Amino acid sequence: MNFLSPAEVAVAAANAGKGKSTMGIVKLFLLGILAGVYIGFGANLATTVGAGWTAEWANSGLNKFAFGAVFSVGLMMVVIGGSELFTGNNMFLTISALNGQATWGGLLYNWVVVWIANFVGSILLVGIVFAGAYYCNADGSLSAIGVKAVAIAKGKLGLTWSQAFFRAIGCNWLVCMAVWLALASKDVVGKILAIFFPIMAFVTSGFEHSVANMYFIPMGIQIASANPDAVVAAESLGMASPEAVTALFNYGNCFVSNLIPVTLGNIVGGGLFVAAFYWFAFLKKDGSSASASKSAKA
Repeated sequence: MNFLSPAEVAVAAANAGKGKSTMGIVKLFLLGILAGVYIGFGANLATTVGAGWTAEWANSGLNKFAFGAVFSVGLMMVVIGGSELFTGNNMFLTISALNGQATWGGLLYNWVVVWIANFVGSILLVGIVFAGAYYCNADGSLSAIGVKAVAIAKGKLGLTWSQAFFRAIGCNWLVCMAVWLALASKDVVGKILAIFFPIMAFVTSGFEHSVANMYFIPMGIQIASANPDAVVAAESLGMASPEAVTALFNYGNCFVSNLIPVTLGNIVGGGLFVAAFYWFAFLKKDGSSASASKSAKA
């Protein structure tokens, strides 16, 4: 067979999590920066594809599908290119720790370092892309891409804590399934297809991904902070004044209103609904699962 069975994927995931839990901090941090950049590239591409649609199509399913379809390139680069992504590691480290291969301390070490590194990578790309100056027109007004970028950030900052949390559960359930399915494939084309459909599904559905939001929201903050008058002038954004723009688009709101609940929801989605469920089904030491667990620890 040109793919692994679900039980074999569980073994591979637990083994991978063990290695991630003991990786040196410099290597882990650098690979985490790369993952933040790669997801940011997907987010920027999705913003560009989602910009400039006519009013009747702007919120259509077709627009959302196109947005989600192109975003998937980010996880393809993460998985096939090789890097450390917080959301995927919610699955890897949890299943490995449950199986007794990674320690819970190693899990926390990986998650903390990778989360910070993903944020650094995302902010790095925000700076590079913003410096390219295609979010604004020559007269200082927002371009169609700029309006879309600010609208995305505004929507995410406007979620309630519970909305962000539960949307994040759905997101990382699908993201970790994309990683799980990619592990099952033994060739690059299979990995691409395995990644595409779950990622397209989570983005099109409007779920919340912590690392993607590390790009989407700071980009909106950067644009709004640079020219709040231009944000007010963009009627579709519905901002009443520069003071209202400043009050909404800031890093305090970014963390408290979005990144904290989304990070916690992502942990539940990937750690509980993917890692814990599959560990129980295929690796827990009882009956037919014993042999798979023994293999995982070999």
